[in-house]
Amino acid sequence: MSTHPFNDLVLAAHYDALNPWGPGDDFHLALIRAADSVLDIGCGTGQLLRRARAEGHPGRLTGLDPAAAMLVHAREGAPDVEWVLGDTRSRQWKGAFTLAVMTGHAFQQLLRDEDVRQCLGAVREALAEGGRFVFETRNPEARPWERWTPDRVHTITSPDGAEIRVHHEVTHGPAGGLVGFTETYTCASWPAPRVGRNTLRFLGPGELDRFLAEAGLHTVARYGDWDRSPLTPASPEIITVAEAAR
Repeated sequence: MSTHPFNDLVLAAHYDALNPWGPGDDFHLALIRAADSVLDIGCGTGQLLRRARAEGHPGRLTGLDPAAAMLVHAREGAPDVEWVLGDTRSRQWKGAFTLAVMTGHAFQQLLRDEDVRQCLGAVREALAEGGRFVFETRNPEARPWERWTPDRVHTITSPDGAEIRVHHEVTHGPAGGLVGFTETYTCASWPAPRVGRNTLRFLGPGELDRFLAEAGLHTVARYGDWDRSPLTPASPEIITVAEAAR
């Protein structure tokens, strides 16, 4: 079960500050610039597509996200991008995109085999022949959840000068590839902390490739970090570039 804090309008307004632009965004933006039509699954506030449009991307840009609060900010930032509320079950596209991306480790929100299969099937349906799907998951070999502890606090200062502190704490797992945790956000001006509960699924490269093959996709590149370094057991990411079968 997930109760995502960014369904909250207050936290959604601070999402970009809490998740500042980084190497992963540069990686995906370069791919988006080169694509004629792009579907961003789990687009959040639409940072990637807003930046691409601001830089003059002339093609079709579509952002899909289940959190209405996030899309409020996406639409404000780029009203000429197509923003769709929902997930891959909500809308079907037939061969409409040359690139689909799923960033921010959103793929790990797919907890059941049937969720993974449904999403990948929808992605394959949405891609033109030869189109590509790019996504990343955290590498389970690196055991990142061991660093999700309350003593590791991330702090930002909001535009109004308020200080927001966030920490994570594992509540269960890893068991069957699933890790549950809480995200706690505190601010002196709030009457109480805002707490989200989340569960993520950790899949290895072999499991990912099996699911991709079932959906008619095949891996054409895989990296362990945003500098395109090879995947090793110590790599923080499993970055997958998959292509629709011809």
